[in-house]
Formats: sequence, C-alpha cells, structure tokens
Amino acid sequence: MLDVHRIPVRILIAPDKFKGSLSAPAAAEAIARGLRSVWPDAQLDLAPIADGGEGFTEALKVALGAEWVNVASEDALGRAIAARYAWLDGERLAILEISEASGLHRIAPHERDPLRADTFGTGILIAHAIARGARRIHVGLGGSATTDGGAGMARALGFRFLDGEGRDFPAAPGALQSVAQIVRPADRVLPEIFAACDVQNPLLGERGAARVYGPQKGADAAAVALLDRALTRLADVCAADLGCDHRDVPGSGAAGGLGFGLLTFCNAKIRPGFEMISETLHLGKRIAAADLVITGEGRIDDQTLDGKGPAGVAALARSAGRLVIAFGGAITAVAEDSGVFDALIPIADRPLTVAEAMAEAAPLLERASRRTAQLIRFP
Repeated sequence: MLDVHRIPVRILIAPDKFKGSLSAPAAAEAIARGLRSVWPDAQLDLAPIADGGEGFTEALKVALGAEWVNVASEDALGRAIAARYAWLDGERLAILEISEASGLHRIAPHERDPLRADTFGTGILIAHAIARGARRIHVGLGGSATTDGGAGMARALGFRFLDGEGRDFPAAPGALQSVAQIVRPADRVLPEIFAACDVQNPLLGERGAARVYGPQKGADAAAVALLDRALTRLADVCAADLGCDHRDVPGSGAAGGLGFGLLTFCNAKIRPGFEMISETLHLGKRIAAADLVITGEGRIDDQTLDGKGPAGVAALARSAGRLVIAFGGAITAVAEDSGVFDALIPIADRPLTVAEAMAEAAPLLERASRRTAQLIRFP
C-alpha cells in the first residue's frame, strides 16, 4: 500500500495523451471518474498536459480557454483537408502543431512518400494566423510525415525557391538538391514565433532529421541518404542567401527539420514543449497546492524519462515533496527501475491485445484509477 501523510483532499491529475486512444483531456476525465467513485469529496484539479508533439494545441486550448479556428489546408501530400488551430483573441495568440496538417496520421502506410511529403499545409495555417493578426504563434513539433527542412512551410509564407536557371520550382524534399537560390518575401512581417520541441537532434548527420526519423516516415536507406544530402543543400543555400545557419542548433532536426525551417525562415525561438505547457498551466503552483499528483501516458518507457511530459510532472512533484503516481498502457522495465515515479500502474486488468486495450482505454484507465484509490492507506 502507498502511505500518504493525510487524506489527499486535493489531487492534481495531469496526464499526457494515450496515443491512438485518448487525448490528454479525455485521459484526465477518465482518471477523475475513477477517483470520484472512491473519494467523492476530493478536490480534483485537472491539468491535461503535452510536450511539443501531438496534443500540444489541445492542451493549451483547454488551459487558456481558446477557440478553434477552421482553415482549408493541405496534408503532406498536397491533398485538400480541413484543419484548425487554437486562437486566444485577447492575446492575439495562435497555437498550432505540425501534425494537424502535415502529420503522419493523415497518411496511410502505403501512401508514405518521404521524397514528396512537405510542410506547405502547416505554412498555410501559420499564414492564416498572421493574416488574422497574431502577435505570437506557438508551434508544436512532433508527429510529422515530412523531412523537408520547413521548405514547404516557407513557400506558403512567400519564400521563393529557384533552380540554377532562376526558375521557381516546388522544392519537394527529393528535389531540394537542385535549389540554387532562396528569395525572401519583401513584404512579410512575422510575429514572434516559438517552436515547442522536446528533442535535441540537429538537422544533419547520424542524429539528424533524415537518419533518425526518416525511416518511420517511409524512407529506405537510399531515401535517407538522399534526404540528408538535400537538407545539407538547403542549409548551405540558406546560409548564403538568408545569412543564417541553424543546422547545428539542438532541435533543428525536429519534425523532419521544421525546427530548422522555423529558426531560419521565421526567426523563431525553440523552447522545450513541456516547459511551455508547464508555465501556461502554472503546474508548479498547482502541484505545490496538491496532496497527491497523478500523471500518465500510453507508453511509459525510456523516451518518457528523456524529458517527456509525465517525467516533467514527476520532477516538479518531487521538488515539491509530493507523491506522484503514473498510469500507463504499457510500462517498460527501464521506467519501472528508474525511480522517477512513486508508483507506476498498468491500466490493463486482464490479458488484452494491443487493439483491444486501445479500444477500451477509457474504461481501463477509469478502473485502474479506482483500484489505485482503494489501495491507498490513510493513517
């Protein structure tokens, strides 16, 4: 049993998404339902979180009370889609993520084409927010289908990519080796842009965008090598024509090099996604006011420990001297042995296939929450 020093009348519930099953807000609600069935008088403070990846926009929208703005855009293969971003009118703040328009979830496995997929659709969202009068834009990096260094986004913002004969060309990832010149738009005024990123990869090389993330987007060994050369050419031309070279900046390789693109074409600043979420949600203060902290995500593993949201929540809880429990759909031995959490609770209550567990994630999480509450002993 887990001992607490007094009845935890205040409980902070701060899970990340259970990918493919539950958004972070839905996970928080499921945990809350389980706790209320045992502790009906407890004060539950729901603070769904995200890092810089999928779920970033929704987490900030819920926290800030923003509204959705619907936009006609394109997916990574140029097909028409309905997309959206969050808008906080009083602050003229737009919040979006690359996965909304240019995400891998929009591309079926047999359709993946890393030499063609680009971020033009994400650029449409940014351009729309600028036209709406945004003073600040937050962009979550993660879940992309692209490896174009942000070239597609740049084209949507008015940058021109020219070949050796001075002709405009689309600058698809597979063709970036042919870029000879990049022309900056004359009349584009950009707001302050922050890229939320929780990886440290540079643009190029063994730890770069193509080699680390290209294979999961459909790139074979030949395509990976071609994409790395293409991104090298892009970085070289950007340095010559735009006067900046961000290829080695930690995080520039995030989201297929969109980190590099935002730094280069938008003069953006990269910040840790969880840090941005934590500040917006005032997590430090809310954790200090809680008696017990609960977090979780779909899979708790070594990546969780390497700066993802639940580990960030745990670090804040430890600093405040609070117990922290994490629920996971899958929990690896590395996570169990890490000591990051006071308790790690798998949500499955019987043998299940992955498909079954994902389909039943909400009731499984609710029941796991109820079982956990029943096991906590109050002196």
